[in-house]
Amino acid sequence: MFVLVEMKDTVRIQPWLFKLDPNEAIINELNKKFANKVVHNVGLCIALWDIQKMEESFIFPGDGAHHTIVQFRYVVFRPFVDEILLGKIKSCSKEGVCVSMGFFDDILIPADSMQDPTRFDENEQLWAWEYQMEDGKHDLFMDIGEEIRFRVVDNTFVDTTPVGPENVSKDSDVTEHEVKKSPYTITASTSEPGLGLLSWWNS
Repeated sequence: MFVLVEMKDTVRIQPWLFKLDPNEAIINELNKKFANKVVHNVGLCIALWDIQKMEESFIFPGDGAHHTIVQFRYVVFRPFVDEILLGKIKSCSKEGVCVSMGFFDDILIPADSMQDPTRFDENEQLWAWEYQMEDGKHDLFMDIGEEIRFRVVDNTFVDTTPVGPENVSKDSDVTEHEVKKSPYTITASTSEPGLGLLSWWNS
């Protein structure tokens, strides 16, 4: 679920931070820049693990800040495909079930990746597994806030870097849709025994 990723960046320290220990100032700046941010094709950055190498600092003409090239390792959330995780149901729609892990919310279980047969109840606005018993079918609803066990199917990254006016589409609807995209989404599945709501298997 969590991995150590080697990264390299140029850290800029403002003059009023020179009074701090250089290492402390660089650590603060790295965490300010990366903590709780998604790095494209890397994952969600959680916290700095360690600094492996710091090169000599330099100052540009007309800029009082000093710049240091730093090699470091960061703790990143990026579960591997087929990993089993736990979360809580955040919302339901016809597209599927959205799951949150507290610190990460962009997890989707598509409609075709749930137990079979599962249906979307329009009145309850919830998904329900039609569980077959001796006396007939029973609806096991996937209620909001319930704990759910799921398998990771795919990690999807979208480059959300702002584009210049010359690259913006003339179709405003498409542009607004692109802006709302999440930079990192996990696609998951519950279509096998033992997966789904914990209450299904613990009762």
